[in-house]
Amino acid sequence: MSLSGRVAFVTGASQGIGRTCALRLAQEGASVAAAARNQEKLDQLVADIASAGGQAASFAVDVADEEQIKSAVKTALAQFGKIDILVNNAGITRDQLVMRMKRSDWDAVVQTNLTAAYLCIQQAVPSMLKQRWGRIINVTSVFGQMGQAGQANYAASKAGLIGLTMAIAREVGSRNITCNAVAPGFIETAMTAVLSEEFKQNAVKQIPLGRVGTPEDVASAVAFLASDQASYITGHVLSVNGGMLMG
Repeated sequence: MSLSGRVAFVTGASQGIGRTCALRLAQEGASVAAAARNQEKLDQLVADIASAGGQAASFAVDVADEEQIKSAVKTALAQFGKIDILVNNAGITRDQLVMRMKRSDWDAVVQTNLTAAYLCIQQAVPSMLKQRWGRIINVTSVFGQMGQAGQANYAASKAGLIGLTMAIAREVGSRNITCNAVAPGFIETAMTAVLSEEFKQNAVKQIPLGRVGTPEDVASAVAFLASDQASYITGHVLSVNGGMLMG
């Protein structure tokens, strides 16, 4: 599953699933353009990749800002010469029941989780079209498939990401570019660490495999979809949820 010679642009790469995906892609041989808001954490990631013999560069960017996305992708293209793999992973939550949800919290989640993915695709696709090879991987969520009370904004943004994935797959398929989504279930990250122990225990009861997932579980799926082994898979949503949702 070698990604030697490939260049991957990963958003939300400073922590959690994004960081683990960046590390895994580098391990498989890809050069990594790591994008996120936290420069200090990005620098540590780049140092970790370098110490393992890989190549990476950091790009401080808030994906809620269109101009920052354009600038980061442009700089990454100038530094690496191309982008072969785009992993749209950046995401936030602003949970609240819909009757109490502020419009600003709705807008922030949709902007970061969905609109940013469209903007990153728009900026990265020309490089993929030019070389007639590309992998676009959008990190959605099981809650974009089944919904979740108190997360109308998050579930809507992640469901939108699934629709975006299928539309882009149809647009660019003839140029040997695939576009797929990975839908994690309950994954142990900083985002889920703040949840109560009772909530976690109840969540595990709904998972046939009887455990929460790890960022490595998701990164393995991303690495597969980024590889030549997945060359005939596009417009697909790969569930990584331990059986929490089937069908």
